[in-house]
Amino acid sequence: MHRHTLIRTAAVAAAVAVLAGGSTAAASGRTPSGVSTWPQRLIDRSPDLVQPKSLTVDRSIGARRAAQEVHLAQQLYTFWNTGQRRYLDAAVAPEFKDNTLPAGRPQGPAGPLFASRSFRAAVPDLTCELSDVLVAGDRITARLVFRGHFTGTFNGVRGTGRSVDFNAIDIQHVGTDRIVEDWHIEDNQTLLTQLGVSG
Repeated sequence: MHRHTLIRTAAVAAAVAVLAGGSTAAASGRTPSGVSTWPQRLIDRSPDLVQPKSLTVDRSIGARRAAQEVHLAQQLYTFWNTGQRRYLDAAVAPEFKDNTLPAGRPQGPAGPLFASRSFRAAVPDLTCELSDVLVAGDRITARLVFRGHFTGTFNGVRGTGRSVDFNAIDIQHVGTDRIVEDWHIEDNQTLLTQLGVSG
């Protein structure tokens, strides 16, 4: 079995095991005060993965599928947070399709890799905050905040250390075990203004 599949399977199994055990309050997914804790218990707390600031999950998809989708989101956005290809490979399928492909970006898994490398050439300390995650059916919707400093080069312009802080929204379609397609929109006007290359 592929190493990424083993890691993903172990993480999902651990999350399901946690959901199945514990005290009556934990097993019901509610604290004594009645506040739902179920979505938070789906998060993989591994220190190398980004942690969602807010998580909303459709219970009807079941614990195993919910844990799988949350874990895929954490892997994908850890890729954007670090630029490390292994997280991208674990999150997206070989047949992955970008439905909002920007001009000049290759289709398939090569697209996010190309975008990450290009962006990090301009903003080497780029981080990706996973601000909001909504899991419903076979869709993951995420609000992201990208931050860093323009110390590299963008379109021939050398950075002067300006701060970068802008939002993006993604919708990911999850197949059997990985993400198979997405739609995304970024606040490019804010980004270009912060880079000092937009009027």
